Amino acid sequence: MIVALDHIAIAVPDLDKAISRFLDDFGLTFEGQEDVIAAKTTTAFFPVDGTSIELVHPLDGEGPLVQHLEKRGPGIHHICFRSNNLDEDVERLKGKGYQFLSEEPSIGAHNTRVIFIHPRSCDGVLIELNEYPESH
Repeated sequence: MIVALDHIAIAVPDLDKAISRFLDDFGLTFEGQEDVIAAKTTTAFFPVDGTSIELVHPLDGEGPLVQHLEKRGPGIHHICFRSNNLDEDVERLKGKGYQFLSEEPSIGAHNTRVIFIHPRSCDGVLIELNEYPESH
């Protein structure tokens, strides 16, 4: 079941500049960054009262985010909903006709299992579903 808005991800062409904006200008707490090899991104984390802002940047100038930035420019990349049973939610949504970008979940930031719903299934919005490991 979907239980929370986990994060809003913003695609940024200059990660250091974006981190400075959220840290220095907006006064948010910076929780560090992580390379997400499977997605070929570097992600910076800013928790905000029960959710977070994630700044996503292409890892080593490679991966699908490069094309996203070239085609659409910087801005909101996706929103992520937290699930307490990802496999069940995926099956339920597939049964309702939702299309996913992959057949199976992969490992995302914070060692979560993640899967993305194709934007054409959600009015043009890329939706991520994630599930934290049991020890979270």
